[in-house]
Amino acid sequence: MKIAILKERRPHETRVAASAETVKKFSDLGAEVCVEKGAGQGSSIPDAEFKEAGATIAATAADTVSGADIVLKVQRPMIAGEKEDELSILSSGQSLVCQMNALTDEKFVDAMAKAGITGFAMELMPRISRAQSMDVLSSQSNLSGYKAVLDAASEFGRAFPMMMTAAGTVPPARVLVMGAGVAGLQAIATARRLGAVVSATDVRPATKEQVESLGATFVAVEDEEFAQAQTAGGYAKEMSDAYKEKQAALIAETIAKQDIVICTALIPGRPAPELIDAKMVASMKPGSVIVDLAVESGGNCALSQLDKVVQKNGVKIVGHANTPSRVATDASRLFAKNLLNFLSPLIDQENGAFNIDMEDETVSGTLVTRGGEIVHPMLTDAPEPAAEEVADEEPADTPEEEVAATAD
Repeated sequence: MKIAILKERRPHETRVAASAETVKKFSDLGAEVCVEKGAGQGSSIPDAEFKEAGATIAATAADTVSGADIVLKVQRPMIAGEKEDELSILSSGQSLVCQMNALTDEKFVDAMAKAGITGFAMELMPRISRAQSMDVLSSQSNLSGYKAVLDAASEFGRAFPMMMTAAGTVPPARVLVMGAGVAGLQAIATARRLGAVVSATDVRPATKEQVESLGATFVAVEDEEFAQAQTAGGYAKEMSDAYKEKQAALIAETIAKQDIVICTALIPGRPAPELIDAKMVASMKPGSVIVDLAVESGGNCALSQLDKVVQKNGVKIVGHANTPSRVATDASRLFAKNLLNFLSPLIDQENGAFNIDMEDETVSGTLVTRGGEIVHPMLTDAPEPAAEEVADEEPADTPEEEVAATAD
């Protein structure tokens, strides 16, 4: 069996879907691994390192995927009408494993089905205990939360911790984290380590304990709707307009007192919710900083702009694109390990076959296209599993708990 690793060609994307470690382990499983020349350059992984681990290096993308059974990427291939048509070099029957934005990118999913590609969307990995080591959203969000705080610190004109000096006392920075998922919890932990006074808000009641365990103050309107604001899979539900109004009033009051706001709130398959409007930005002190990690999905801040740092009313609003790529070496290593953990159980070491076991929830949960058809229940008319079935799963050790366990 041949596994192909392609170079990423999208703007701002410096990650790669393999590491020397995963290449070696795929080789130990009996697979032939082929890496496109320069694929690891943006992640500081030279071709020689891949070659030493057992990979062959191909000069072009077409040579890399030629004869491959499985093709690995970080982001989905571009299609006709985009910067270049990457999908065209793949052949019918090959399996593609990457992040696809499958719930919102209908054109790509259709193109992949028409091309006969078997597609696995890693962002759809089910949140069960066994799949935690395969969860690319968690591994990448963890680094995004860390980097967001460092980006805020680099734009902030003051220090983070309280400092008592002979010349006077420097007060600690006040940081509000909006959204207490994996990225938010890591942002809390990082800001606390830097000495800030941290508070956080989220519509999911389960996050309150996690936020407080990291030493931050929880900010939310805790009414009856709040108590029901989380899906069985651990994601935030869309809240009513009435709740949003009450929450916005509380946030408006809170945000005016902050020096830094880190925005991380996302809803799978939907545009990012707007949490900070222009009036809230205007209420902040000059020199304050907002970092919007949701900017690629529309943004949590009404004034953020993709891949720009803008200044409004003296407030800096940071909207860097593809934050995980800003720590590409570690992001690539973790992403590659997620893919290895997903694929290893599906590779038969005796005959080198790639076994697509539909009884495996990690397979059925991520499989988007097969045999020229779109097969994922969230993209077809097939019924989704009942909430009760999901709830009956053994509780997973969530990525949020993992962050809490490693925080100071």
